[in-house]
Amino acid sequence: MTISAQQETVFSNNQLSVEEIPSLQTLALLPISKKYRTLNILSIGLIALVLIGIASALRLQSFWSLPEGLLQAYPYVVAGIVAVGSLWALYHFFADVRIFYAIREQDISKQSGLIFRKLSCQPILRVQHVEVNRGPLDRWAGLASLQVFSAGGEMHTFEIPGLSIERAEQLREFILAHKDIGAR
Repeated sequence: MTISAQQETVFSNNQLSVEEIPSLQTLALLPISKKYRTLNILSIGLIALVLIGIASALRLQSFWSLPEGLLQAYPYVVAGIVAVGSLWALYHFFADVRIFYAIREQDISKQSGLIFRKLSCQPILRVQHVEVNRGPLDRWAGLASLQVFSAGGEMHTFEIPGLSIERAEQLREFILAHKDIGAR
């Protein structure tokens, strides 16, 4: 082996100038489907209605008598369910439109958060596997979630919710096809 061949295989860890590093500000982030917010708000409304229905059924049932304190608490229980449901729906109204994702040759990124903004980047080389999940409401709305699992972790690194099923499958196939390609 020649000296020049040995020098090419030697480990290097050169310092980089901060100005030379690509900026994430130039990352073209794509929004998730608008259906995702609507689906979340509808789900919250249905959960609140079911809870109010259960509270009403317990209050109006005639099989046993309830203590007077529970009968008087009924309006407060309903008001509490409405208040929590409204705050939860309001959060999703503003937070769900702030979920973005991007895919580049070497990584996949997700940005989210209403109050505390979070940007997660996962190198495609470190992806162990990718799942496309669809719950019953997601199937009804034609949506899917893409879960990206990092090598060495048992939990997903991050999840991109609210994608059309076609886009989720397209991203999954891209990541799987490129996860074994070496970094250039």
